[in-house]
Amino acid sequence: MRQLTLATALFTGLITGLSASVFAAPVYKWVDEKGVTHFTAEPPAGQNSQEVNIKVAPGKPSTTNSAEAIKEAQSNDDKQKAIDDKVKADVAKKEKERAEYCQQTRENLAQLRNNPRVRVEENGEQRFLSDDERQQRISQAEGNIKEVCE
Repeated sequence: MRQLTLATALFTGLITGLSASVFAAPVYKWVDEKGVTHFTAEPPAGQNSQEVNIKVAPGKPSTTNSAEAIKEAQSNDDKQKAIDDKVKADVAKKEKERAEYCQQTRENLAQLRNNPRVRVEENGEQRFLSDDERQQRISQAEGNIKEVCE
């Protein structure tokens, strides 16, 4: 039993030692007669070769620590909130202007429908609309209401 344990330990040590040497095997770089660069585990016979040092580069260290990252994220959130607030204010302003336009257009339409004689001012002079002009303005106001207000 003791011999089996000793053999197992020896075998495990041998495998571990060999596997480390396999991972540490050198890599050779050489260029053939056609100018093509090759990388191999063994140097080629009759060719000039160069052993390549293949160390794994450590990962790039983070330039910001977690506190800086949190501050940056909060700054981005604040900027986005400011943009959102500005857009909401613009939308609210446009909606208010649209509501005022719709109210004025509906009042004008009511005046055009209820009064057969509508007086307008053009070039500093006042005149009455003809029936055709009044109907045309009624149609235009109805179209504007349908397009913008509904």
